[in-house]
Amino acid sequence: QLEQWFFRITDYADRLLEGLDTIHWPEHVKTMQRHWIGRSEGAEVTFRCESLGIDYPVFTTRPDTLFGATFFVMAPEHPDIERLAAGTGQEEAVRNYVNRVLTSDEEDRGDADRPKTGVPLGRTVANPVNGEQLPMYVADYVLMEYGTGAIMAVPAHDERDFAFARAYDLPVREVIGSDPVDPAELPYTGDGPLVNSAPQFDGMGNREALEAIVAWLDREGRGHHSINYRLRDWLISRQRYWGCPIPIIHCEACGLVPVPEADLPVVLPDVEDYKPKGRSPLAAAEDWVRVACPSCGRQARRETDTMDTFVDSSWYFLRYCDALDDDAAWDPDALRRWMPVDQYIGGVEHAILHLLYARFFCKALSDLGHLPDVQEPFARLFTQGMITKDGAKMSKSRGNVVDPGPLVARFGADTARAYILFIGPPDQDAEWSDTGVEGMHRFLGRLWRTCAEAADELPDHPVPDELGRDDERLLRKAHWAIDKVTTDMSERFAFNTAIAAVMELLNECTPAKRGDAVPGAVRFALGSAASLLFPFAPHTATDAYHRLTGRRVWEQPWPDADPAFLERDTFELVCQVNGKVRDRVQAPSNASREDLLELARAAPNMRAHLDGREVAKEIVVPGKLVNVVVR
Repeated sequence: QLEQWFFRITDYADRLLEGLDTIHWPEHVKTMQRHWIGRSEGAEVTFRCESLGIDYPVFTTRPDTLFGATFFVMAPEHPDIERLAAGTGQEEAVRNYVNRVLTSDEEDRGDADRPKTGVPLGRTVANPVNGEQLPMYVADYVLMEYGTGAIMAVPAHDERDFAFARAYDLPVREVIGSDPVDPAELPYTGDGPLVNSAPQFDGMGNREALEAIVAWLDREGRGHHSINYRLRDWLISRQRYWGCPIPIIHCEACGLVPVPEADLPVVLPDVEDYKPKGRSPLAAAEDWVRVACPSCGRQARRETDTMDTFVDSSWYFLRYCDALDDDAAWDPDALRRWMPVDQYIGGVEHAILHLLYARFFCKALSDLGHLPDVQEPFARLFTQGMITKDGAKMSKSRGNVVDPGPLVARFGADTARAYILFIGPPDQDAEWSDTGVEGMHRFLGRLWRTCAEAADELPDHPVPDELGRDDERLLRKAHWAIDKVTTDMSERFAFNTAIAAVMELLNECTPAKRGDAVPGAVRFALGSAASLLFPFAPHTATDAYHRLTGRRVWEQPWPDADPAFLERDTFELVCQVNGKVRDRVQAPSNASREDLLELARAAPNMRAHLDGREVAKEIVVPGKLVNVVVR
């Protein structure tokens, strides 16, 4: 057993949960943190091992199933395992099983589909609700990190307990009834009336009985309402050289003494061998370890553990706010100005540890008076996806790494950059495609050529006040693209759809599509396309914009969409039958649901697929489509 250091993050469990409601983070990241903290309401119930005179508390979220417990299971890590097995004839079997389990992966042990294994402990505990003696087992599917490391097993109403009971021929007792007309197979995990329990509870709905049983246990002194957390205190001790030394001095007379603030930071000593060798490498630096006690002056020794590196990453952003301050970690006024971080971008692999620890640090530092008015470090969070190749994460060992050098040499940096941004939604994984790179290269070349031809062939006239049909259509498309790219970039980081909008705009600007649009409208639309593309392909966009306007695009303001061109009297209504597009018609922008249905039903190609068929459902998406489901 090691003597190690912890941060008491468990004291902040509820505040960490509550704070999630105040920040703009992806919901799946919030869910991961909620699950990691793992707040559960239930009851703590005491099971007594009479042969040893020991009470074992068990936390359960299902006290309504207590009468269905038929055995008792403890985690292999439970400190009482050897004591329980002693003198039962099970010592060797238990010892061998525990040693084998402790070398296995904890995540695998928690897999619900994994075959259940265990060994009898040779003891029993009394069920507090009926006095029944339950056989005790040690089994790998029970984890020490949750609850008390011991569970009451109710095989009729828990899948893992049921699998264990079947494997070891243990009794299964149903205590919650399912539908009497169509009984459910066991294990049954749904709701229903209590059966086979006790007269005062049988017949009650299990949710009502849950509260009643907890109240009864409390009155009898056998249990009480309880809240449990999966979260455990943060172990920060590391037996390695690289890390921040834990600033504690061990004195035989004074005990644990903090290093005085004037002596901070504790500087790592020079050592020749960084390998632990059964103890921290710092322990070998004896001159560094020996130190006078700050309290009594007697010889003492430094703590030789270093801190978990997550400690450093939990507050670096605070130092960034005041990085040149030589007198303190930060000036409170600097933090008042800069914190919290407006937008944080990182991989989802940091969702639990780094991001949770950073939140804990801010709350703890605030409580200590070091952090003014800040409870959450990152107001907004965006988690980017990963680009894969051949269906797998890129790695040298797999030989599927894409080297950007040859891409840049062949296609240019703009193509490589724009394709990476276009490959898919940035918050999702995407598969690399060499043909996609070539497609992006063709698009950038087409934009440049179209702009260059317009610059050479079309007079540089302003957009006229009187607009023709093609002028208005092209200008509407340009302002639509300006609005969409601006929104996609600023609100959603949806660079892929932003680039797609520029592609749509360019298609409308080509000689084949622009019709009779006047030069001023064409130049405006192409200039907008080049300006919008500048963040993604700066070299191509800069040259195209300069050829059209004679100006430097980076010196111009970001384009603004004119609301007047975003409003339309009509829109193209997509008409579908069973999800397949059958026609498209123009519909008034203010058309009601019934008007849209009538227009769709009257569309020529729709009638051919509707006549003589039964309409099962009609789906209307205002401003977009009508889908008629037929049989």
